[in-house]
Amino acid sequence: MKTLTLLRHAKSGWDDPALRDFDRALNAKGKRAAAMMGTHLRNSGLAFDHVVASPAVRVVETLAGVESGYGRTLAPVWDRRIYLASAVTLLDLVHEVPAATERLLLVGHNPGLEDLALWLVPISEDPLRMALESKYPTATLAEMTFAGDWADLKPGAAQLTKFVRPRDLDASLGPDED
Repeated sequence: MKTLTLLRHAKSGWDDPALRDFDRALNAKGKRAAAMMGTHLRNSGLAFDHVVASPAVRVVETLAGVESGYGRTLAPVWDRRIYLASAVTLLDLVHEVPAATERLLLVGHNPGLEDLALWLVPISEDPLRMALESKYPTATLAEMTFAGDWADLKPGAAQLTKFVRPRDLDASLGPDED
């Protein structure tokens, strides 16, 4: 079984209207949420043998926060195609992952990550799937497993095994407005 984990960047600030979207940094809540998700990864024993991430500032800062809580370096491959990518583009990126990879972490943006997760996981009454359908807040992690190779992953072929929002770990980190 392969494991695909999607992590949406943490909450960013909008306090500088002249700043390009790509250059927006995390706000204080986002920094706390990123570190909390890193601690959750560590406490859950989650590990990744390949990490691919958007190079947008808010993703870079999210991963720095995650690493501080996680206690280890993730060493992502930065791929600009992830920035504001559609689910189709993200699935194309997943198809390119080295075959030897067992556990992939993909870090990026909505709506692409949410659309990808909804596309890969069949519609059901499963509480995790229903939570995913409801909202994919910032700094949220969705973990899916599937049989086969990365290049063969198709819509409806994955099982959602985790859907963890920052507010699930610390009520002060929710609800999210985006």
